[in-house]
Amino acid sequence: MKRRKVAALSPQRSAAQRQAGIIRATRAEYGGLLTGISSLLETARQAAARSINSVLTTTYWEIGRRIVEHEQAGRVRAEYGEALLQHLAVDLTRRFGRGFSKRNLDYMRTFYLGWEIVQTPSAQFEARVNCPALSGKSPILQTVSAESRSMAMVSVFPLSWSHYVRLMAVEKPQARAFYETEAIRGGWSVRQLDRQIGTQFFERTTRSKRQATMLARGRQRHTEDVVTPDEEVRDPYLLEFLDLKDEYSENDLEDALVRHLEWFLLELGGGFTFVARQKRIRIGGTWYRIDLLLYHRGLRCLVVIDLKTGAFTHADAGQMNLYLNYAKAHLSIPGENDPIGIILCSDKDDAVVKYAMGGINARVFASKYLTNLPDEETLRREILTTRRAIRARLRRK
Repeated sequence: MKRRKVAALSPQRSAAQRQAGIIRATRAEYGGLLTGISSLLETARQAAARSINSVLTTTYWEIGRRIVEHEQAGRVRAEYGEALLQHLAVDLTRRFGRGFSKRNLDYMRTFYLGWEIVQTPSAQFEARVNCPALSGKSPILQTVSAESRSMAMVSVFPLSWSHYVRLMAVEKPQARAFYETEAIRGGWSVRQLDRQIGTQFFERTTRSKRQATMLARGRQRHTEDVVTPDEEVRDPYLLEFLDLKDEYSENDLEDALVRHLEWFLLELGGGFTFVARQKRIRIGGTWYRIDLLLYHRGLRCLVVIDLKTGAFTHADAGQMNLYLNYAKAHLSIPGENDPIGIILCSDKDDAVVKYAMGGINARVFASKYLTNLPDEETLRREILTTRRAIRARLRRK
């Protein structure tokens, strides 16, 4: 019977295997370290944003209180409430930057009137919707006195200012209190709160015979409702409060496309001049971003450009119409022509270019405006070429 020969490992091979094992172990340990630190930083950023948001919200409540008390201090002051807000808006904006428009100050005033800071049996301060119909069921002992009001300027508002701005649009105090409570319990994002209000979750729940089931479903969080640390830190109201710039893009591909198209249009020599990129505007209580805002010297009008990294939908046309109406009312100056829009949609290997006319007559648009603007096919080819180049560059990184 032949004996099997066991090959002895050479010293060189044995050392190489030990080295490979050490490298694998080191990589695994480093991966754990990186994951742990990343999680810590994300949690810290969220906590920091929430802390600032709490200070922001309580500060705005206090500003609202001071405005209301100033107005109520005398009959004469009450009569010039609108003028007061306008003067305050100008002076505060001059001193502290954005975030203190007349509309925002009116929100703060409404916020104070709609919510009250109260003291619970445990001597803690809490914010409650000012709802007389529910006052009998509330564990409120007393309202905050003038002497202890400064103590109330702590974390009494658990939701962000963006949440409260949306809640202020709910007219019924009972419904407002319901949505606030469920938003707190369910950890709703502003998107989820907006959807629940839009689908009349309060009315559907109160009419349902299975309210517990309805509430449990309402507290479920969907993937699209999860707010990333980056989104939480870049909350538009938070950026305004801190007077920080907010020109950023949430999508690297979209940002690169916008930057290239800006250069491309300016290089066409057709009279385009740069105005703004990623310009944030607020319509009602909703924030929007205009990807690129240009001015055409020959047409003497603003050109609103909206880029979508997806297929064109009717919603895109509706949104552009909204942008054009806003630009006409708030961004154009006297003597300029009505703004026009260009919708650029890039979906995989296809691209769509749509011109939006706003209030311009279709015949005038075709004969005058389109002769001064780049044709759709030129823009379409440029979008596809740029998209492929950017994707290839991103893959190489």
